[in-house]
Amino acid sequence: MKTLPIADLFKDFAMNECEGSSELYKQLSLQIAEDEKILQLCRHTRESQPVPNLLFGAVHYLLLQGNHHELETFYPSITKSPDLTQNPFPFFQSFCKENREAIITLLEAKRVQTNEVRRCAYLYPVFCTIHEQTKKPLSLIEIGTSAGLQLLWDKYSYSYGDHEIYGNPSSLVQLHSKVRRGTLSPEVMKSPPPVEKRIGVDLHVSDLTKEEDVQWLKALIWPEHEERRRNFETAVRQFRTSPPTMMEGDGVALLPRVAEDITHNSTLCIYHTHVANQMPENVKEDLLQKVEEIGQGRDVFHIYNNIHDRKLHVDSYVKGSFKTQTIGETDGHGRWFDCELQN
Repeated sequence: MKTLPIADLFKDFAMNECEGSSELYKQLSLQIAEDEKILQLCRHTRESQPVPNLLFGAVHYLLLQGNHHELETFYPSITKSPDLTQNPFPFFQSFCKENREAIITLLEAKRVQTNEVRRCAYLYPVFCTIHEQTKKPLSLIEIGTSAGLQLLWDKYSYSYGDHEIYGNPSSLVQLHSKVRRGTLSPEVMKSPPPVEKRIGVDLHVSDLTKEEDVQWLKALIWPEHEERRRNFETAVRQFRTSPPTMMEGDGVALLPRVAEDITHNSTLCIYHTHVANQMPENVKEDLLQKVEEIGQGRDVFHIYNNIHDRKLHVDSYVKGSFKTQTIGETDGHGRWFDCELQN
């Protein structure tokens, strides 16, 4: 992520990530891009970490922990009536100056880990279609699983604006999304496919039994995103009732060994969302090679984005034959997605 100058990362973040999603982070990003002191502060970020997300997460975390400052009046996650009249940036500068050492500690120690539960809304139709094709229970390996919330997609309920409820209608977690382009297959999606096994692998697993980990993940949720916070909190409750198998380690390196433990009576699904953008090119190539090698010995589906582009893709090896599909664009927070699935 730091191959671009840090200032350009914030400009890109403002226009491509924050536009229409977080006016606060958009304003701050554009002004951070012109502020040398804050840009220098950002140089403490770990290599390969998305710099804007980590800085904003660190500041949000400190505010949520009770570091009172006028900056909190701009955060809807903290105050019921946020200040929409003043420029928040001078207050952001002041907070960063006063809390510089605490921010550096977080930048050096923490990671941006994807826990956007609503991304399951675009994964759910994919898994349903795979099950329809193979007629077997699914076994799941998620690379970069973080806290493991996306391993439980079959436990959640879904609505897509068509007045239907899909998945588990009695779930604590009720996810709402919209199909921007393409169509769903309601008859395929009504009930979740059976899942035989679920394994999440991450270099640094977030432990949802630890309050510090939960609070850091909440800090990564943008201040305006109340629905995301609710989804996260209910998903944590769901996770604690039925925790999946979690492994700490390099998901790409461990993939062949983990896949060996999956029986051929189930369909192997390897997936990751918004993880490959943190992988060097050689690791991406290694991942694709390992999936291909697994596909020579069994049927396997690989669901991913951010390897070739930002779009969601499904590669499959069925009876040794390779097929690839581009499903379409997805909103980073799962609010909408394209669904060009082929049965």
